[in-house]
Amino acid sequence: MRGLVMIIMALDHTRDLMHLTSLSQSPTDLATTTPMLFFTRWITHLCAPTFVFLSGVSAWLSFKGKNDLAASRRFLLTRGLWLIILEFTLVNFGVWFDIHFSVLLFDVIATIGVGFIVLGLSLKASARTLGIAGLIIIFCHNLLPLIPFAEGSAIKGILSPLFALGAFPLGPHTTFLMAYPPIPWLGIMLAGFGAGQFFGWPAARRQRIFVKLGLGALALFVLIRAVNIYGDPFPWAAQKNGLYSFMSFINITKYPPSLIFCLLTLGITFLILALFEGAKNKFAAICAVYGKVPLFYFLVHWYIIHPIMFAMVFLQGFKSSDLLFGFNFGRPKEGSGVSLGIIYLVWIAVVIILYPICKWYGHFKETHKDQWWLRYL
Repeated sequence: MRGLVMIIMALDHTRDLMHLTSLSQSPTDLATTTPMLFFTRWITHLCAPTFVFLSGVSAWLSFKGKNDLAASRRFLLTRGLWLIILEFTLVNFGVWFDIHFSVLLFDVIATIGVGFIVLGLSLKASARTLGIAGLIIIFCHNLLPLIPFAEGSAIKGILSPLFALGAFPLGPHTTFLMAYPPIPWLGIMLAGFGAGQFFGWPAARRQRIFVKLGLGALALFVLIRAVNIYGDPFPWAAQKNGLYSFMSFINITKYPPSLIFCLLTLGITFLILALFEGAKNKFAAICAVYGKVPLFYFLVHWYIIHPIMFAMVFLQGFKSSDLLFGFNFGRPKEGSGVSLGIIYLVWIAVVIILYPICKWYGHFKETHKDQWWLRYL
């Protein structure tokens, strides 16, 4: 499952860096998007919540495997700190290719790092307690914007970066972008930690619970979304035709992940987990190659896609003096980019390139378990 979402994730980042309209148009803006562009973006919504949820599951499995609270806490704290450092160094450079680091992006790797630190400090609590805490966050964090904090108040200034998307200037040439506010994503990780026990059940029982959880989450999504009062900051509305009305219904908010975003994406995740249960086919084996080395894949894929983007720009006749870094990824202000069909071809090529690299690294990790540092990559 983790490998599947890693494959899909590369599509989103290829589109971000190389699509004709990625710098000027939101693919989920129903006023300007096309169905193909909308669903190209929409399918990738599965990636982050699945990855964060399964990070919580992995933490639980590691904790139970060690059966040593002190060792597990130490690993989660150091792992979390390492992920935060990695985010603001190798990951940020891979995203922006900007030697000045004019945009400091707090993204999924950093928010997982914060989640691991919180988990490490909370291991004395039961998995059930932490799972319930996660569900409370998922179901209730959308209430925060309804609280009438005074504009400019200290408490709003403290809470906003923890709960909401925001850009904060750190100087005349540097911006801190909070893309993955840690509290809502922490809810998903804690829910994953609480659900970790399911992965120790017999396969048939685990498959049944995943189907029930998946269908239940999707049913709750439909109910809450249909009521159109709570669960997402942007209500859905009837559009020019049935397809666009459906797109509006499933046009969910990721930044931060709304309640209905979590219900829809994690509901689908549970159903795919049930489908993958016991799978012994070639596709599952290919996915597993990527899923065994997710952090390595995440790092390397940026350093493959971004050079391809620069090759595209130069082949289209631009010069190095035309490149704009920061939020432009190094692309010129306008005129560069390729069609959506080409994006899919580049995405497939990137995934194919990554396969032997990830297979080699997975084998290297498996045969060098004595090297402790491999646990951090």
